Amino acid sequence: MDRGDRGHGHIWIVDFIGIALTDARQNTNHPLIDGRAPAWAGGWGQDRHGVFTEITVDNVTQRLRWIPPGEFHMGSATNEPGRWDNEGPRHRVILNPGYWLFDTPCTQALWQAVMDDNPSYFTSPDRPVESVTWERVNEFMAEINKRIPALALMLPTEAQWEYACRAGIETTTYAGSMKILGANHAPILDAIAWYGGNSGVGFDLDNGYDSSRWPEKQYPHEQVGTHPVAKKMANRLGLYDMLGNVWEWCRDGRREYHREPLLQPMGSVEQDVKRTVRGGSWNSSARNVRAAVRRWGEPGICNVSLGFRGMVG
Repeated sequence: MDRGDRGHGHIWIVDFIGIALTDARQNTNHPLIDGRAPAWAGGWGQDRHGVFTEITVDNVTQRLRWIPPGEFHMGSATNEPGRWDNEGPRHRVILNPGYWLFDTPCTQALWQAVMDDNPSYFTSPDRPVESVTWERVNEFMAEINKRIPALALMLPTEAQWEYACRAGIETTTYAGSMKILGANHAPILDAIAWYGGNSGVGFDLDNGYDSSRWPEKQYPHEQVGTHPVAKKMANRLGLYDMLGNVWEWCRDGRREYHREPLLQPMGSVEQDVKRTVRGGSWNSSARNVRAAVRRWGEPGICNVSLGFRGMVG
């Protein structure tokens, strides 16, 4: 998958998510308007998805995409296929200011460069790190922030995560609406996500989970697990694997939805509260790989389908 050309110099921004953006001369909120990257950035540029920055630790580089301020409808419509009740009522959310977000889940290579270990079960440097607790993820954040002055990396809130995942699209996925043909069979997902219907296709490790009895798979497969990041299609903001591959930890805990519009909503951040996880994973059924799906986990739990991506706000 082509992740775009890297470049430096003057940045021009286009209306790449359908939110009234113009070019950099008129958009005073754009962080690269003056032709300088943030102090923590080791590289920056623009491609067909918009602008980006990069951080590097021990020769491992991670790209971050600019998520501009805006608003969206959070949650799912009552008639969305596969919908869970906790996804509603759908409501308007306003996010301001914008933020930078990892364009992929954190890889094992970056985790190991920062933490000097690799807890993952499906081991390879270009796969998502998994088997990490929310608590350990925050240890990672603290350590990388020491290594890169002024970085202030953190997890996205649930609202920031869904806004970035949708990238201006209000359908079931950022590829469009979903038709579920079977428990593990939703054709719209094949281009954008590794999930229970296709995660055995091209799986190349010898420790995959047995999927021989999984029902109604989009493709026949016997062994499954995670896949290298950025092998499926990105959304309109240039973000890969927002759906599927691994669930992703969020900063906050559960927030009950209401119909009233909200500015920068956040769930509970009290110590030991269950934290939100989003996006579905390689072993998720089709209905759980949708932009609106919500799950929660104790901050001390970990499993082989749970990772994260960082943000700078």
